[in-house]
Amino acid sequence: MNRHTDLHIKDLLQRPVFRRAKWAAGISGGDRVVKWVHILEITNIAPFVSKHDLILSTGLWMKQDRRERLGYLEQLIRQEAAGLCVELGTSIDAIPEDVIAEAERHGFPLIVFEQPVRFVEITQDIHGLLINRQHRQLQYLEQFSRKFQQLTLQTTDIYACLRLLHEFTGKQTAYFSQAETHKFYPRVQAEQAGSLTSLFRKRLEGMADDKEPFAVDADSGGTGMQIHPVICFNQTLGHLALVQTGREDQTETQALILDIAAKAVATMLMRTMFIEERRLIGQSQLIRELIERRIDEEEQALARMGLRKTRMSAYYFIGGMLEIRYGSEEVRQEQMEADYQDMAVSLRALLRKHGLYSLIAVNEGRIYLLCAKEQIHSDSLAAMKQSLRRIVEELKKAPEEGEKGVALDAGFGKPQGRLVETYRSFREAEQTLEVTRAVPQMKDELFYDRLGLYQLLMAVPDRSLLDSYANEQLSLLQASDPDGQLQLLHTLDVYLDCRGSKQETADRLYIHRQTLYKRLEKLNELLGDFLEPHKRRSLELALLAYKLRGGSF
Repeated sequence: MNRHTDLHIKDLLQRPVFRRAKWAAGISGGDRVVKWVHILEITNIAPFVSKHDLILSTGLWMKQDRRERLGYLEQLIRQEAAGLCVELGTSIDAIPEDVIAEAERHGFPLIVFEQPVRFVEITQDIHGLLINRQHRQLQYLEQFSRKFQQLTLQTTDIYACLRLLHEFTGKQTAYFSQAETHKFYPRVQAEQAGSLTSLFRKRLEGMADDKEPFAVDADSGGTGMQIHPVICFNQTLGHLALVQTGREDQTETQALILDIAAKAVATMLMRTMFIEERRLIGQSQLIRELIERRIDEEEQALARMGLRKTRMSAYYFIGGMLEIRYGSEEVRQEQMEADYQDMAVSLRALLRKHGLYSLIAVNEGRIYLLCAKEQIHSDSLAAMKQSLRRIVEELKKAPEEGEKGVALDAGFGKPQGRLVETYRSFREAEQTLEVTRAVPQMKDELFYDRLGLYQLLMAVPDRSLLDSYANEQLSLLQASDPDGQLQLLHTLDVYLDCRGSKQETADRLYIHRQTLYKRLEKLNELLGDFLEPHKRRSLELALLAYKLRGGSF
């Protein structure tokens, strides 16, 4: 069912209007694609020529000196024109040898009509041909799209997609998955599969964005690829590829076909993920029992998570929590449930992509995440944390956040060596969320072990003690700002944070140094020598408690 909709230079020479035409140079460029025809005689042609344009000319410009006529030809080559047709007998009687040599050197098609011809007949013929081919291309793409729509309703087998793609293009197809085994149709030997995978990865590593289609240039063996990402919930789950051989063009038609096929594969993967979500509902029960400390036996917990305890195996376990923060309170419950379900699907795909074994549960407006990683080497824990950080960053990149006016908050506890002890990690994850939401300076921290003194403050069982301590230490400053601006309190916080640097403090507060001096005098008047070590530590702790309870300046 392969279709060749592109028009090439060599195809034109079979047309009746080209029966008197002959190759003058650049016959090796016969496969160049033609997409439109222009008649141009002016010398400054660059603004008027696009890629794949065929230029018709009487060759008047060839009467100029060598530098000018070669400059004309170089403009065409630089603009990636399809070729040049020159009519002899009107302006010139022969093509200069230097023009022929230059065209031959670049493989640029140069065709001559040895007798005058009507350019209007040529343009009408080629444009009609192009329009008819474009119409057939649209019919072909519509047929292809319908086939894939039917396929997505019948199966979730990606091999079926690759087979249909192969039937329409006649090319080797491949699906390079981010989390599962790669697939090829027709099936290939292990050596060829490895070669194609290596070619794909090498090209992908040099890209900043994996969400755009791209081409892999032919290697020494003449093998290249045209590739389209498979995107679901704004995450790249894999890449669909058509393998090119020899000097084949990577056509727009194939790009459109790949786009249709990639969307079909994304639909299949999405259905599979939602089916998996329903199958994994039991994970919620296990996480809930771990948090509530209803499981005492380590082997039992490992078995329910799908892990085996052996003498040689040990794991790191980290509990985490993710919450969607809405900018508006007018959010329907059904919308919230849909948003959390979508995020759970995206999260599971990302965890699989990063090679983390995990359990996920969605409950009461929060996603609970339990990750496990085998302690293979000394860097295993660092790699696990790095993966979690990248996963959260990718989730936060989702464009829907800005559109819906929502944000994502996440927190993770300290790693545990035993699964039954992960209730501690979940408790710490919750405290991490509380701190990062309350304290602007800590908003980018994800892990409990990065909270510093806030770990101690969060460990205080009676929060009223913190409130009382903060009020006792800071009441004079709060009372000195009856208008509620709390300038002195803010100045003290920034000054201590800048370790007593007046210039840095003034810069951060956006005030003149004389204004800062007046505020520091007032602080000394109210607090005494607040830089004295004991007094300073007391005030810093009070400021931490003040911010933790939601105080702002």
